[in-house]
Amino acid sequence: MTDLSGRRPTAGPAGTVLAIDAGNSKTDVAFVGADGTVLASGRGPGFQPPKVGVRAAIEALAATVEQARATGGVTGEVEHVSACLANADLPVEERELTAALDGRGWGRSTQVRNDTFAILRAGVDEPRGVAVVCGAGINCVGMLPDGRTARFPALGKISGDWGGGAGLAEEALWCAARAEDGRGGPTALAATLPAHFGLDSVYALIEALHLGEVAAVRKHELAPVLFATSAAGDPVARSLVHRQAEEVVAMAVVALDRLGLLDEEVPVLLGGSVLAARHPELDGRIRELLADRAPKAVVEVVTAAPVLGAALLGLDHIGASAGARAALRAHYA
Repeated sequence: MTDLSGRRPTAGPAGTVLAIDAGNSKTDVAFVGADGTVLASGRGPGFQPPKVGVRAAIEALAATVEQARATGGVTGEVEHVSACLANADLPVEERELTAALDGRGWGRSTQVRNDTFAILRAGVDEPRGVAVVCGAGINCVGMLPDGRTARFPALGKISGDWGGGAGLAEEALWCAARAEDGRGGPTALAATLPAHFGLDSVYALIEALHLGEVAAVRKHELAPVLFATSAAGDPVARSLVHRQAEEVVAMAVVALDRLGLLDEEVPVLLGGSVLAARHPELDGRIRELLADRAPKAVVEVVTAAPVLGAALLGLDHIGASAGARAALRAHYA
């Protein structure tokens, strides 16, 4: 492995791990010693190969890594690079990104995983359990200490997914539009969604979104409005919240079953902005359904930084001690 000048980097501190958690909106990196000490860290922009291409995405990631390296005075090649990346949804994408990162010469070995694995590992004491992440989209992974995993393509509707913040906003708008023009039944969403943007009708909101007067990216703001409308008693909004709970539980149960964990006490971790908000109706319904379908599952909401999970996966790889893992957790507590 070589740097851009063609030179192989000198060896860095023995056993050092470069941990990367790169989501759609932000990237966190950390250089971690074999004893669990965080030697350097940094934050940069999101990682979006589908939008900018793999090369540009890797260049942006490299800038964040090098900034952290310089800030912490870390030099040379690390023992292992543990990268948990958004948009690494398929094994073929993980292999492509592994080759791209390996070519940077950052470490003697490199492993790329989907960023959902970082959330899972951050929430468990050993790599055993299932995590469901519901942020802009929805995804689920499971893993066992022997390396076996369960996962889904998580590419949206083409891979059978439903919901997430963006999906919930779209569904809420769909219901509101049909309620206003008479194609569907009544729902308070027809008033609450446009009111969020200071508009007096769903038609006005549709027009504003279509013409760019309300930026399309702001549609994600409608998910919290949906939850508030549901909490106020609207049946249509509540049906969407309940369907989201069904989707979360369906993914978790399938992952548990694939790993042979349905009849064992095992953590089921919830992460991402939608689930981390702990909306009482959504959270309660998820726990109710899991109690019926996976009664031994221990449901927890992950609040730890995902980069902790990427770093723990790296420490697992180099065979670091339990004390090192504990020291790392203490740093991020």
